[in-house]
Amino acid sequence: MLNVVFCLLIVFSTSAMSKEHRSKKMSGTLARVDQMANLPRPLKIIDYKNLALDFDRIVFDEKQTGEFWPLVWVDQNRNNYNQDVIGIFTTLGDIRQGTNNKGAFHEALTSMGAILGASLVGIDKTKQQHNYVSMLKNYFNRDTGWNIMQNNVSPEAGANGGGYGRDWWYDVFPNLLFWAIYEKYPQEKDFDLMAKTIADKFYEADKILNGNYNFSYFDYGKMQPQINWICAQPDVAAGHSYVLYSAYKKFGEQKYLEGAKSSLKALASNRINPSYEVLMPFGALMAARLNAEEGESFNVREMLDWSFDGTAVCRQGWGVLADRWNGIDVSGLMGSTVDHGGYGFVMNTYDLAWPIVPLVRYDQSFAVSIGKWMLNAANAVRFAYPDHTAPEHQTIPELAHLAKGVIAYEGIVRKTTHPEYRYTARAPIAQGDGPLWVKGNPAATQFSVYGSAHAGIFGSIIEETNVEGILKLDTLATDFYRQEAYPTYLYYNPYPTIKTITVKAVRGPVDLYDLVSGKFIAMNVLAETNVDLNSLSAMILVHVPVNGFVEQLGSKLLVNKVVVDFHATSQK
Repeated sequence: MLNVVFCLLIVFSTSAMSKEHRSKKMSGTLARVDQMANLPRPLKIIDYKNLALDFDRIVFDEKQTGEFWPLVWVDQNRNNYNQDVIGIFTTLGDIRQGTNNKGAFHEALTSMGAILGASLVGIDKTKQQHNYVSMLKNYFNRDTGWNIMQNNVSPEAGANGGGYGRDWWYDVFPNLLFWAIYEKYPQEKDFDLMAKTIADKFYEADKILNGNYNFSYFDYGKMQPQINWICAQPDVAAGHSYVLYSAYKKFGEQKYLEGAKSSLKALASNRINPSYEVLMPFGALMAARLNAEEGESFNVREMLDWSFDGTAVCRQGWGVLADRWNGIDVSGLMGSTVDHGGYGFVMNTYDLAWPIVPLVRYDQSFAVSIGKWMLNAANAVRFAYPDHTAPEHQTIPELAHLAKGVIAYEGIVRKTTHPEYRYTARAPIAQGDGPLWVKGNPAATQFSVYGSAHAGIFGSIIEETNVEGILKLDTLATDFYRQEAYPTYLYYNPYPTIKTITVKAVRGPVDLYDLVSGKFIAMNVLAETNVDLNSLSAMILVHVPVNGFVEQLGSKLLVNKVVVDFHATSQK
């Protein structure tokens, strides 16, 4: 039962919301997502949580046997920190890795992705055969004076691939991965110092750049922007903003908040789509968070459109696929919308969910579009896994057993991109670029360990409901360095009719508040209740403790001092 104050405030919060704002909250569609199927076909959702658990169990097993296995080895070079490191192959059979190249070439994209993915599905990576979390310190490049996380442990290793000091996103994204892992393991030795050093570097870099991020990369040793043969990557400003805001939430220093705003303003100042690889969507999340939490007015829609539309100029066509090939929906995959008819990548798609799903807590107007995109993406990623796609849609189905059920091809493409690949495959074609990276790489390098390592992102977010095609999406799973929040889940109904879903109370008894409609829809739910979800609509259900103290502070609705809705009243 509700107390009197609670009842009055429910009346206030629902009646005070103007029709204009209520409509605004429910109508934020994205043009690119509008092109996707409401209900993708053929429909099948992988159990991504179990997939991530199996990946961890098999890939980190040093006793695995078979061609190209095991996928881990010990790097004894002790770059940056005086400790051995477990390297992980980027792909199956990459000839540059393992005991070759003195064992020093392994990528943070793979290692950190694997650590984060496992941690998100409940594995403690400090308590296995090794403390794998501690080993990530070797990617902190202090030997070179850069003093940030980089994709490799040394320039010599980076010269063999994986982007060292020449391709900006390669230098920045490992720091986002590190900061996410840092939240999971805040007590790990040296992590506080490294996190603060990274944030200081990014803060100083943003001051030097002074609103202009139109460079190929930034030398964090010399603290100078650089231009080379790679086109400018101004979307790196989104990565700076994300790390700096995380630092503000962690350490409380005002300069980090100022840097987060400054770098995002630099991103917003672009007049053409600045997307390059994986960082732009973090700008959309930062826009929504800074608007909701700090009262800013960034254009969230513009940054979402930049992330999805495929209108990027430098990285021509970079965005999200919205297509159907040979009767198979491939919409939702992130990658090139133009390369050989379209090329969607596993890692990029997993990583897109990291910032985009939490965004709906801060701006619920995009609930339908993000719910619809996530359903399409969750369905389409499986076509890159050899166990989940037909042999005629793979370039090397005869080698599928080598993937051991946990390694996907790098992505799927409409037209094969290499003359030596099998032309008998029909779109969507599961393939990878490994054989193109270096002469001598075997065909098996099409199987992407680095991309598959990130499966835990989907695994932590996605859960199926009692209705096929309606997913329960955890908006808190990858919302790092957030304020305290109650369990919050996004549901999207892809059907032309009303569907009834069963909602189980989390930490019950609870009252269910829908962020989309801005009202409570069920009260005092002890175990579970049935909820009707309208056709082609979405709900974001917050599990609020019953009999809580409710108050309205500006546009925010709070229960027991915890924000339930950032936009509970009309915005002026």
